[in-house]
Amino acid sequence: MSKLGKFFNGAGSSKTRAAPSPQEALARLRETEEMLGKKQEYLESRIQRELSLARKHGTQNKRAALQALKRKKRFEKQLAQIDGTLSTIEFQREALENSHTNTEVLRNMGLAAKAMKAVHENMDLNKIDDLMQEITEQQDIAQEISEAFSQRVGFADGFDEDELMAELEELEQEELNKKMTNIRLPSVPSSSLPAQPERMPERMPSRMPGRMPGMSSTAHRSRAASSRRAEEDDDDIKKLSAWAT
Repeated sequence: MSKLGKFFNGAGSSKTRAAPSPQEALARLRETEEMLGKKQEYLESRIQRELSLARKHGTQNKRAALQALKRKKRFEKQLAQIDGTLSTIEFQREALENSHTNTEVLRNMGLAAKAMKAVHENMDLNKIDDLMQEITEQQDIAQEISEAFSQRVGFADGFDEDELMAELEELEQEELNKKMTNIRLPSVPSSSLPAQPERMPERMPSRMPGRMPGMSSTAHRSRAASSRRAEEDDDDIKKLSAWAT
């Protein structure tokens, strides 16, 4: 067995050393990555330095140039080893983070399962069915109450329509009588009709055609105007009687 194997076996068989927690292991891996990252920067700077020396000596001092190239090769080999180590550490860190996450998820799911079990221990399916049935009944009652409030109440039932129509006709007749009393009838002419002139003997010729003998032109015009007013009064009375009926 190699010395490295004996070292790890010895460290693992120690009973006094407890296994680190995932958080501690992740912290150690990050510290190692940071250390190896600084070592990479140092090696890269040394490679550039040796390459500059090899170019500087060139053909003037071949021995010094070759020594610089050899050192550059060693630094490049160490840099490659560090790259491989960082890749391994990165993989191990990601695996440990996933394991820690899975552990936390499993632990929390276990706690949730225990909490659900404790809650369900106080529940009875029969009681739940009774409760849901009671809720449904109360909802139905509330719906019926809402529908009862929304219905219209018939306050106008029980009245005789014939009596209502008779009362309406009386009101219309009263309104018509009021309108009749407010109508102003035409006034009767105050002037007296002209007296009928005496007939003259037929043998006496009239002085003017279309005019009765012995009648003056003023009396003839007055009689014609009275006749027209009488006819207009008769027409107004007929219209008023027709409107009233």
